[in-house]
Amino acid sequence: MTMENKKELPQKQREELIRALKARFEKNMNRHKGIEWVKPQAKLEANTEKLWSLNEMERTCGEPDVVGHDNKTGEYIFYDCSAESPKGRRSVCYDREGLESRKEHKPENNAMDMAAAMGIELLTEEQYRELQKLGNFDTKTSSWVKTPSEIRKLGGALFCDRRYDHVFVYHNGAESYYGVRGFRGSLRI
Repeated sequence: MTMENKKELPQKQREELIRALKARFEKNMNRHKGIEWVKPQAKLEANTEKLWSLNEMERTCGEPDVVGHDNKTGEYIFYDCSAESPKGRRSVCYDREGLESRKEHKPENNAMDMAAAMGIELLTEEQYRELQKLGNFDTKTSSWVKTPSEIRKLGGALFCDRRYDHVFVYHNGAESYYGVRGFRGSLRI
């Protein structure tokens, strides 16, 4: 297996990413009350492929941070915590089917394929609402969220944002895209 297929960061890049994640963790303690950094850090150091995915979140301006711990599985949960929808993931349709249905002015990518390539999941509406309890996110942008199959089968897709100090859920055709709409992801480690 070549290095390109392996999804592993060089040691120096791993160390830099862990330092950046630790600094963000310490700066935003309200997002992860009761969690000590050494525990998620140990998980990160033991799982280089997940660290690669976090680096992809970071590289696309998602500013991933720990937002919880699953007591059943022992996993730490990271969400994109950038103030606005990640810059490196905007102007995308919801999924490949939506992208391929466009006759003209096709964007370069779609949210579902990008998330899969990064090794992350789109936030669900419920997760998006959990994130909004930790701060004010997407006050100028919006983010695609995982859409129920019943809605998707009919051609629609859901997105969320925060306006007027409320979280709103909307719909669009899955083929639509806007310069201020991206997606937020989650990763369990």
